Amino acid sequence: MQYRTNPRNGDALSALGFGCMRFTKRGGAIDQAKADREMALALERGVNYFDTAYIYPGSEVCLGQFLKAHGCRGQVRVATKLPQYRINRAEDLDRYFDEELERLQTDYVDYYLMHMLNDANSWQRLCGLGIQDWIARKKAAGQIRNIGFSFHGGTLQFKALVDAFDWDFCQIQFNYMDERSQAGIDGLNYAHEKGLPVIIMEPLRGGKLANGLPQAARKAFEAADPGRSPADWGLRWIWNHPQVTVVLSGMNDVAQVEENCRIASESLPGALTDNELSVYDRALAAIHKTMKVGCTGCGYCQPCPKGVDIPTCFAAYNASYADGLVSGMREYMMCTTLRKVRSNAGLCVKCGKCEQHCPQHIPIREKLDDVKKRLENPIYKIAAWGAPKVLKY
Repeated sequence: MQYRTNPRNGDALSALGFGCMRFTKRGGAIDQAKADREMALALERGVNYFDTAYIYPGSEVCLGQFLKAHGCRGQVRVATKLPQYRINRAEDLDRYFDEELERLQTDYVDYYLMHMLNDANSWQRLCGLGIQDWIARKKAAGQIRNIGFSFHGGTLQFKALVDAFDWDFCQIQFNYMDERSQAGIDGLNYAHEKGLPVIIMEPLRGGKLANGLPQAARKAFEAADPGRSPADWGLRWIWNHPQVTVVLSGMNDVAQVEENCRIASESLPGALTDNELSVYDRALAAIHKTMKVGCTGCGYCQPCPKGVDIPTCFAAYNASYADGLVSGMREYMMCTTLRKVRSNAGLCVKCGKCEQHCPQHIPIREKLDDVKKRLENPIYKIAAWGAPKVLKY
């Protein structure tokens, strides 16, 4: 495992971090035994940064049980997040933080983030509730070792937030598709120049840069090196940047852990050649021809009051362009319609609740209309009408 040094405190952090948002679920609950095996393997391979959040259902509890069962709290840098958008009074700060400590079965957090802090105005609102004094008290007591924020927004807003407080670190979305969007390369460089460790989320855009690439993009990577997977290419691009400290991966399979740890162990800053970098340009050109909605599948838009499975609708919609209409419709039918309780785009009533929480700022209502027009066509309607009879529900 490669390690990169936190310039603020000299802490050696694994280049690969374990993102705890995508644990496998069985019957609506996290499969603890499976998650334990995956986290134990990652720890054995040298991963020492584990990232969770208050709003990831069951995630903090799962990580806490793992840390206790394996007696490895001292080996792990725990990162979790305050749901700052739920803080309405000063008392809420301790209430949420104490609950997180209980879930994690610990008395301190190594890296604590303001979750989805997307502009300086949101930070000023928290300052009005006394959060700066609260942070100072928690750090003095040793309950918070490093304070930071996770961010989804534009470069200018990001720079303003970096300058708004003496942060210890920050977390941004960054991958070869988002080099010029979100905080982007300019934001990454700005934070680095300020001496901030930068944690990377969505390195593979919710898996879409690993398993959801259009055929032409896959062929561009295969032609350059048949032995490298799309995930390998995606991760190496990020680790090629010396400004990056940790890359989070939402691993939920032993094979993913093995592969990602191997790539992390091999990847060095500045290691990609000019020829290799040109491959990304060809892959991007192919992706941009087919990507209709830039959804990462993070699920922040959920739950929909009417039951629309928004990320799944968008995934099928994108697939209908990347892999063909028939393939996209098949995915759409299986994942949203062939069930007793449906979750298709046609259920949307345009309330707009989802758009308030989307980190990618997608015009969800407009795009769901596009999904409906393309995928809920006459063939779909006939199949949907007959589904209850065939499936006998």
